[in-house]
Amino acid sequence: MSKQDISLDVKQGLLERVFKLKQHGTTARTETIAGITTFLTMVYIVFVNPQILGAAGMDTQAVFVTTCLIAAFGSIFMGLLANLPVALAPAMGLNAFFAFVVVGAMGISWQ
Repeated sequence: MSKQDISLDVKQGLLERVFKLKQHGTTARTETIAGITTFLTMVYIVFVNPQILGAAGMDTQAVFVTTCLIAAFGSIFMGLLANLPVALAPAMGLNAFFAFVVVGAMGISWQ
């Protein structure tokens, strides 16, 4: 590695080095806007999921915290380990099926 290559590595920001933004044809500003947009489209899950699973008898506060943690860890791991711009959160359809069909209609305990 030449001195010029080393100086280029130092000049590049952390985001560029980790996510190779230029190679993917994007900028930190574009990715920030995309991240905010993704958050705004998914944040409803944090509020709706506890209500749905609360109908099955689960503690809504515990489900709220768990939903936040799972979405955060899943999304962070997807970004850092897989280097993909994908956000992850609990599946709302499966949660509703579990709460209203399995627990509600079939009478099986959520525990």
